[in-house]
Amino acid sequence: MAKKEYSKRKSSQFNWFRAMWQFIVCKIIYMIRLKLIYRIEVHGYENVPKDNRYLICPNHLSTLDPPMMVAIMPRNVAFMAKKELFNIRLLRWWLDWLGAFAVDRENLGPSTVKTVEAIYDSKWVLGIFPQGTRGVPGEIKGVTKGFAGLARLTKCDILPVGITGTNEAKWKPFSGKIVIKIGKIIPYNKDLELVKSQWIEQIQELTGFKYVGDASDNGSKE
Repeated sequence: MAKKEYSKRKSSQFNWFRAMWQFIVCKIIYMIRLKLIYRIEVHGYENVPKDNRYLICPNHLSTLDPPMMVAIMPRNVAFMAKKELFNIRLLRWWLDWLGAFAVDRENLGPSTVKTVEAIYDSKWVLGIFPQGTRGVPGEIKGVTKGFAGLARLTKCDILPVGITGTNEAKWKPFSGKIVIKIGKIIPYNKDLELVKSQWIEQIQELTGFKYVGDASDNGSKE
């Protein structure tokens, strides 16, 4: 039941209530922490498209990454979250109110595509981590072609975002340092392997991390 209820969304569900809740939680509460503790820096706002027909695709280091991306982006962002997270009652409530939706990462079915289209109809933007799970500083691995396939299905561009500094939890004022670099848009393309390679190349440049291929990354080049 949870999978069906939290994976398929209508545009009306990305409403003013969730937009306001995102604003309060991410742009106010989280941003205070980001500025006071992590001394956050954001570069490349000029690369953000004026419309909303794009996917925000950052590298992934920490659970801080999704609310942080919501905090810095000019539009409301709906992130994909693995369906297992929605099995936890309190977390399910929290993710739902923040506009996230459940997805089976092994099977992006028709309901996922319909939900993504609903997001764009509501003027929000979709956020997805191409790595699928959190990585480690200095490496880019575990990249699949799912994000490129979703971009192809929805005919959307991809906005790569490089994140460094969120991997260590900090609590003392000014003890951390986060740098976010927004890359140049990757235009819509039917060639999934090409899109994946372009994303990896940009993330390497934006973060200074090195791409490390593994079984799930077969066919990609550094």
